[in-house]
Amino acid sequence: MAETVDPIEYEGPAGGWGSLKGIARTEIAQKAGPGALETLKEQNKPAGYMCSSCAWVKPAEPHPFEFCENGAKATLWDLTSARCRPEDVSAYTVSELADWPDHDLEMLGRLTEPMRYDAASDRYVRTSWDEAFAGIAAELQKLDPKSVTFYASGKAGLEASYLYALFARMYGHNNLPDSSNMCHETTSVGLKKVVGSPVGTCQLEDFDHCDAIFYLGQNPGTNSPRILHPLQQAVKRGCKIVVFNPLKEKGLVEFVNPQNPLQMTVGKPTQMSHLYLQVRPGGDIAALMGVCKRVLERDEAAKAAGEQRILDCAFIEQHTHGFDAFLAKLGATSWDELEQASGLTRAEMIEAGDVYASANTVIGIYGMGLTQHVHGSQSIGLLVNLLLLGGNIGRKGAGCSPIRGHSNVQGQRTVGITEKTKLAPVEKYRELFGLETPEEDGHTTVEFLQAVIEGTNKGYIGLGGNLARAVPDHGRVHPAWRQMELTVHIATKLNRTHCMPGKSSWILPCLVRAEEDIQKTGSQWVSIEDSFSHIYGSKGKRKPASGHLMSETAIICELAKATLPANPRWTWDAWRADYGVIRDLIARTFPDEFHDMSARMNQPGGFYRGNPAHERIWKTESGKAEFTDPTVLNACGVTDNPGGMHLVTLRSNDQFNTTIYGYSDRLRGLEGSRMIVMMAPSEMERLGLVEDQQIALATQYADGVNRRVEGLAVKPYDLPERTVVGYFPELNALVPLEYHDELSKTPASKGIPVGLEY
Repeated sequence: MAETVDPIEYEGPAGGWGSLKGIARTEIAQKAGPGALETLKEQNKPAGYMCSSCAWVKPAEPHPFEFCENGAKATLWDLTSARCRPEDVSAYTVSELADWPDHDLEMLGRLTEPMRYDAASDRYVRTSWDEAFAGIAAELQKLDPKSVTFYASGKAGLEASYLYALFARMYGHNNLPDSSNMCHETTSVGLKKVVGSPVGTCQLEDFDHCDAIFYLGQNPGTNSPRILHPLQQAVKRGCKIVVFNPLKEKGLVEFVNPQNPLQMTVGKPTQMSHLYLQVRPGGDIAALMGVCKRVLERDEAAKAAGEQRILDCAFIEQHTHGFDAFLAKLGATSWDELEQASGLTRAEMIEAGDVYASANTVIGIYGMGLTQHVHGSQSIGLLVNLLLLGGNIGRKGAGCSPIRGHSNVQGQRTVGITEKTKLAPVEKYRELFGLETPEEDGHTTVEFLQAVIEGTNKGYIGLGGNLARAVPDHGRVHPAWRQMELTVHIATKLNRTHCMPGKSSWILPCLVRAEEDIQKTGSQWVSIEDSFSHIYGSKGKRKPASGHLMSETAIICELAKATLPANPRWTWDAWRADYGVIRDLIARTFPDEFHDMSARMNQPGGFYRGNPAHERIWKTESGKAEFTDPTVLNACGVTDNPGGMHLVTLRSNDQFNTTIYGYSDRLRGLEGSRMIVMMAPSEMERLGLVEDQQIALATQYADGVNRRVEGLAVKPYDLPERTVVGYFPELNALVPLEYHDELSKTPASKGIPVGLEY
């Protein structure tokens, strides 16, 4: 047997000096210069630009510095002084570049000119914009529109997103998946099913009034550090945070506010969580059922004693449906079953239930730890069940607040990027543009990948992102990706997806959001949506990295103009010249939410587009908020795999999506290689493993496909039994494409059945 070892951990708090050092390392590596510091001073402020990292607010009354470590890294990464010129890229074959690490590809710097793939030499070569637009248009005109996919990464503003969706439908398809399909589409589908809203129901001010926060499957220290400020203030006034997560993430343990000089120098870290419960992967359904079971016990005791009820009976009677079925399921489910499925003890679930029962107002926060499961929609349903018991949706200090990790992921959905025809503004398209849109639904990201593997998807345009690297099942997807007839990438830096060119492939370099966007009518604003359904103006002021760059909006207009037949109502030149005209189109298309858009988006705090569930208007099938009756107790699709282990993939502290800033995972105490696998010391002892021993992980999924990743170093870490953890995207090869949430088809990357080989 191996000797027991202590788990690796970071001894400092989230935030603090470590955060400032992390920013400084990125600035030194990128050499972004003094102008970048000016940009950071204006980041997320009313007259400045909206961060392209997380989707947190652009407040009406900002702090002196309204950026976090991850947001600063994203800006510095964008504003690097390094330049990736066509001659720098053509010095290597694409086959050679495909073997480079993700970090090294992006370290080449900002793309400066458009390039096309030359298959004869296996190299990208310089091209002109005119040649690129004409060449891409010629390829698109050859293809059946329904065999082409327009993917959106989530970074583009609402103006570009609106036109991108319009271009797709004018071209002839609804194949408009976006990065939401990869992360929070389960919210868009699952939350909408139970409360009628595809987005969170909270507003920022609710955090000033909540008594308890139930926080599930999200790591704010790395993925959305700005939320730590209101969480810290909530804790200081007595709010109790109960966390459910397999890993102890530092941001939910202790935090030092970098904007508080006293705390940075002589103060103590704020202890963030009142109770931290390390559920097993997928165990949130059972854990939340246990909390609900305790709340009902407390309510029965209060009722018997003639005391104030714990349940909000009037709310349940007036505003909900399905309560009795949920009660029956709770009654039929034993504590033993809940302990087994959740990995928690009965005492832990009871303690969490007591926190809920003692709180007048409760907010539920969650991230991809809840959504990226085969039964992730049911996990969301259980969280909503818990909130509904106390009437904790649609009143001050309460609600459901999914934390998105990428700006505008759901904002794009708001203005028409969707594969579902019932969600597209087809009547307005007919009225404004004389357009009869395709009647068939398009495909999600998973369905797109299935079509790529089958050879039926022939063309791909990517509005940002690094999709081929971000997707599951690399062993099946990547070989098929290069068989497409056309691949087009609207991008700022070189990445791994560009190294998988189709038979005709083009790279179109664009501005970053912090750069000035000059069109015929002058400097342009764009608009962005945050996690609370607020819309803000964003204006870049930095000089572009190259005089050859175009904005995303301009690229879409030129592609559409070159591809589509002339139509007097399709005024691409006018839309490119003045983004205010595009906003007028958005306002006419969605008048209830976006009226007077250009005027309102630059007011302090932007404007709120509204949320019916926030007002207790339930746009569900029953017309009420739905209690759900879970069919499983664990959200993992496979719970009885022979190896008995489940893999959770996640990002490091030096990472945003597939962008790898460096090799420090500071907040977990890990440095260097990303080819690691974390597991509990007790598991290492059980399996006879020692620290840094090399192992392989193999997926245990009954479809006959061999999925295996080798060369992983074992690291002892504080985790539940039968749980292993590693990095995204390095371990995406282990995620079967068919292993996804049942409703949304979001890949189930937080509970992959695996076995160890060593």
